[in-house]
Formats: sequence, C-alpha cells, structure tokens
Amino acid sequence: MSKQFDVIVIGAGPGGYIAAIRAAQLGYQVACIDEWKTADGKPAPGGTCTNVGCIPSKALLQSSEHYEHAAKHFGEHGISLKELKMDVAKMIARKDAVVKQNNEGILYLFKKNKVSFFHGRGSFVKAVQGGYEIKVSGGKDEATLTGQQIIVATGSSARALPSVPFDEEQVLSNDGALRIGAVPKKLGVIGAGVIGLEMGSVWRRLGAEVTVLEGLPAFLGAVDEQIAKEARKAFDKQGLKIELGVKVGEIKAGKKGVSVAYADAKGAEHKLEVDKLIVSIGRVPNTEGLNAQAVGLQLDERGAIVVDDECRTSLKGVWAVGDVVRGPMLAHKAEEEGVAVAERIAGQHGHVDFNLIPWVIYTSPEIAWVGQTEQQLKEQGVKYKAGTFPFLANGRARALGDTTGMVKFLADAATDEILGVHIVGPYASELIAEACVAMAFRASSEDIARICHAHPSLSEATKEAALAVDKRTLNF
Repeated sequence: MSKQFDVIVIGAGPGGYIAAIRAAQLGYQVACIDEWKTADGKPAPGGTCTNVGCIPSKALLQSSEHYEHAAKHFGEHGISLKELKMDVAKMIARKDAVVKQNNEGILYLFKKNKVSFFHGRGSFVKAVQGGYEIKVSGGKDEATLTGQQIIVATGSSARALPSVPFDEEQVLSNDGALRIGAVPKKLGVIGAGVIGLEMGSVWRRLGAEVTVLEGLPAFLGAVDEQIAKEARKAFDKQGLKIELGVKVGEIKAGKKGVSVAYADAKGAEHKLEVDKLIVSIGRVPNTEGLNAQAVGLQLDERGAIVVDDECRTSLKGVWAVGDVVRGPMLAHKAEEEGVAVAERIAGQHGHVDFNLIPWVIYTSPEIAWVGQTEQQLKEQGVKYKAGTFPFLANGRARALGDTTGMVKFLADAATDEILGVHIVGPYASELIAEACVAMAFRASSEDIARICHAHPSLSEATKEAALAVDKRTLNF
C-alpha cells in the first residue's frame, strides 16, 4: 500500500528542498525524494549545488585564495613566511567537510519542518485518482508514494563533448575538477563560463599553468562589455591564459595526459598538451529515469520539462522548478521558484522576476550583475545614463589591498529608474544584493546616491557609481 502525501518533491537540490520546506510550513504533508549519496552510501541531499557545485567550489576558491595571498601579498602587510606549502589532500578534505555540513543541515531542516525524506530515485508510475503514484528505488528507502501535487526538481548534469566522455580522472566535469588530488603542472579548460573560470582560477593560484579555450569570439558575452573587459585584463595579469574564437578538434586522453587539437580565431592549427582537461560547456536537464512518458509529461527538444510562467507543466497538479526547466541554471533561481510553487499550491501568489535574479562569478576579481547590460539597452533602443566608480578610489578597497575593478550603474534617461548594476571587484557577490533590493522597489539611481553608506566600506563604491549617473561623484 502506498504512502499518501499532499505534496511530493522529486529532488532535494536548492529548488527541491526549499519547495518541500515551504510547502510543509504552509501546512501540507510533504515527502521529498533524493538519490544523492556519499562515498559510503549515506544520503547527501543538496543536489549539484551542495555536492559538486556552488558549495565545494567556493570552499576550494577560498582555500586557493588564502594560498595566493600568503604567497604573493602577505609581504605587503609585513607578514613574512619562511616556507609555504600547499597540502592539496587537506584542502580537499576541508571541502568535503563543508559539503557534509550542508548535507546534514538539510536533513536537519527536513526533520525540523516534518518533511518525510526518502533516499532513492523518484520516478512516475501512473496517474491515480486525485494525484500520481511515485516510485522510490535504488536507495535505502524503497517505497511507493501517492501525492496530490508533484514538484519535479531533478536539476541538471554537466554536458560532455560528443566524442569525449568524462572519465573524471583526466577528462573532468565539475565533479572531477573538485577532486583533483595534486596540482597539475598543466591544466586545460574548455569553456570560459562560470565553472571554467572558477575552477581554472583555483588551480592557477596553486601553481598550475592554465589554458582556457572558448569557442565564442567575445569574452563573457552575457556580462556587460565594459565589466567583461575589466575582468579580462585582471585574468591576463594573473597569468590565466584565455583563447577566444577557437574550434576544438580531436581530443586524445592517454596515460601521460590529454592532447587537444584546436584552431585559433585566425584558423591556425595548435595542439595543447595538458595533464588534466576540464570540460565546462554547459549543462543538460536531468529527466532521464523520471519516467515522464508514463504519465505524458511534456519535454522539449533539450529534454527539459515544459512549463508555463508559473512553473506548471502539461499535467494538472505537476510542477517543475530549477535547472530542469527554462531559465538560468542558478541555485537561487531554483529556490525562488520552489517557494513560489509551494505558495501557488496553497492558493497564494508566488512570484519570480527573472530580471531581478543576480548572477555571480566567484573568481578574483568577483563579477556580479543584475538587470540589463549596456549592450542590451542599446539593442533595445532604450535611452539610458551610465555611471561608474573605480575601486581604486575607494578607501576600504585600498586598505584591503584589492583595488581592481569598478561598480557600474545603468539608469533610465527619463525616469532615472535603475535598469542594471554591474560590479567587478572585491566582494561583488555581496555588494550586488543592494542593487537587487533597489531594483525590486524600482528605485532610482538618485535614491541610492542619497542614502548614507558606512565609511569606510566597499558599498561606498555603489553609492558613488549612483552619483556618477548624474556626473557628481565626490571621491573621483
């Protein structure tokens, strides 16, 4: 006999576990199914983000940044080290501990909110009166569940090159890139996106010679062009070699490493010999094994679940959120959709504004933005004003010893409403939150310019960039 629930969530990544918790807060009996497991077979909820994405990558980025500061910048502060060593195994162990803390935190939250957790793969069996039958298999909790409302939050997986599968030893996805046991002498990265730049930065800091190959002719094409150029200058200075407009040819993995044949933007042929190769060319929705065809759940040509603006699928009572549907593949986007769907099930008016979702690349310098880029506004024919302020002129940035980058505001020429904010520089990931709040309340650049910001703080650069929209900066 199957167990009955009001809401069943398939997947315990950021979208899934948050949806389950919010639905439980709203008074529903909720089950959440997830198949991630640790090396010893224990449940590891949190999805790609917690296990092989956002959380572990930030742990390694932090460790490698500490190492680079010690190696190159401590001397400026009067700190001298006789001998500096990097214990990669200990760094990886710390990363694993951080991941485990997050896994256990989610299990605690399920218990606290009375969400029933089932470890295994969730898949559709059939439609039944008043809902759907869901099978849990392949884990420690084999079961059949019945739910009135189903939320699919199965996430995404790394896309492999057609002729070169991941072996996670030499040809690596984000998973393998997070488990490299020793600093490679030469590291290749295909794809100059978020994952490629972040993982490339980790191992470059630790001493690897890193070459990034990108097929597109522009660097970070989704980023504001002025900000992307500033970031590129910083990466070039650091020694991160980035080649744009390349066409990757044959890739051979052997005992001694990986060989990548490619043509550069001018058509000249090259061969890159590396110890390890990270492939970061995007991600694909996880719908395999969901048994969508059993209930007629509609998928698109990419394998993503088709949903409307409110995350409703083609089936009544079935919803989908996060990487498995349209829109940016970002953990916080999935979380917002998870909350919105739980509230819509309860008859409330959950809302997600894609234009207010911040983007962050956790390199050094960090890159963060929200809203429209300058090139988008030009393409749309929107009349705008721009204002920038460099961290070079910010007192806190000088004290930190990190003055790379700037804050940039874009505002409507007529109304002064903020249309986009773009940051490259220290702690951009934290500074962008102010812009998100401002834009959510449809603030003007004048509003930010007239709000008192603490001194000395990096946030003063945000205020000054807002002042720059009206050409009245005070410190530059």
